[in-house]
Amino acid sequence: MSRVMKSIDRARLKALMAREQDLFARKHPKSAELFRRAQRSMMGGVPMNWMSKWPGAFPVFVAAASGAHFTDVDGHDYVDLCLGDTGAMTGHSPQALVTAASAQLSRGLTTMLPTENAIWVGEELQRRFGLPYWQFALTATDANRFSIRLARLATGRSKVLVFNYSYHGTVDEAFASLKDGATVARSGNIGPPVDPALTTRVVEFNDLPALEEALSHRDVACILAEPAMTNVGIVHPEPGYHPAMRELARKYGALLIIDETHTICTGPGGYTKAHGLKPDFFVLGKPVGGGIPSAVYGFTEEVAALATSRIRLAECDTGGIGGTLAGNALSLAAMRATLESVLTEEAFAKTIALAERFTQGVEDAIREAGVPWHVTRLGCRAEYLFHERRPKNGGEAAAAADFELEKFMHLSALNCGVLLTPFHNMALMSPATSAADVDRHTQAFRRAVNELTGSTAEV
Repeated sequence: MSRVMKSIDRARLKALMAREQDLFARKHPKSAELFRRAQRSMMGGVPMNWMSKWPGAFPVFVAAASGAHFTDVDGHDYVDLCLGDTGAMTGHSPQALVTAASAQLSRGLTTMLPTENAIWVGEELQRRFGLPYWQFALTATDANRFSIRLARLATGRSKVLVFNYSYHGTVDEAFASLKDGATVARSGNIGPPVDPALTTRVVEFNDLPALEEALSHRDVACILAEPAMTNVGIVHPEPGYHPAMRELARKYGALLIIDETHTICTGPGGYTKAHGLKPDFFVLGKPVGGGIPSAVYGFTEEVAALATSRIRLAECDTGGIGGTLAGNALSLAAMRATLESVLTEEAFAKTIALAERFTQGVEDAIREAGVPWHVTRLGCRAEYLFHERRPKNGGEAAAAADFELEKFMHLSALNCGVLLTPFHNMALMSPATSAADVDRHTQAFRRAVNELTGSTAEV
């Protein structure tokens, strides 16, 4: 027998949101005062504009963070399931990282010269991810940009192929989407340097005919792909999709860049190791340094040989690849500590089990409330979407988004002491996260969805 699904009463949602906003304002007077002060020196009152995308009238100001929790300036403790949108996937300030970074602070931070830690990290990256040569950056955005440049050098082609609503930091070529089958600037793209149609081809994830048609023009230097989409809810690849994409790239002479900045949640070797992918480039950003700005990108023997033969020593500092602080001593010490002692097999065994617990708790609450929502898990990461049918691509996932409902669920959780990622409904488990932390979210989620459906006391 099919279930009767309950729709959300928008008037009720509006009333509940007003209640939560009032509660939030009363609980956070110091954050409110700091926000008013911040508006005199920072655009929008925040260090980066995206920090304004929180569900309350102002962001919570953090006093301290440790493990899987943080404390705000008003003294409230929170379970942190955002974890810096994967940047603090290790948990906040794990001891191994603190020890290594503290020791490096007294030995120098940046010298434009290599340290022995760079060799250790390079060798560990070879072991984990299978590619033979590695370089360092400070963000996944830079690592992706540098990989794209090398791909253009290797192929003599100009265009980049990305998937609709994929996530690749702030790479210009990736801020494009599909509209009536055409490549256009993604909504919200600020000041694109050129029309994205000149640099980019966009197709939907899991659509092999569309992928082949786009590649058949033979002007694509590289496919830039998350192995599973993560920026509009989790969208898994369909069976056989990755081997087929790999074969199509080879057939049409395009290189394949796999960006695992989010999907490293799959395991210590990422989705690439877990599923035997064979990329030409591999990119990993924010989690690799435990929160200290760090990123890496690896590539094949063929790409390395070509780059070495084409880049002249006299001009190697003017090629648009690298930066003064890339590969600095502090970042390398942080990466070594993170890879050696934090993002381990044992840690992933724990965090994946916690994500399974999170997923089960949310699924149970959804089923009990009878709402047409679902939750999807990838490794130690889970996200829920306000739609019954699981999307198979970014366009379908984006069409199912409900910003008004999302804001309420986030603010309700925040008022219960749980922080989710503000850009979507993502929860990430760190090695410091506990079962009690997960259950705290489940209780908050159940309370919110029951109130939305009228299953508890009226507003």
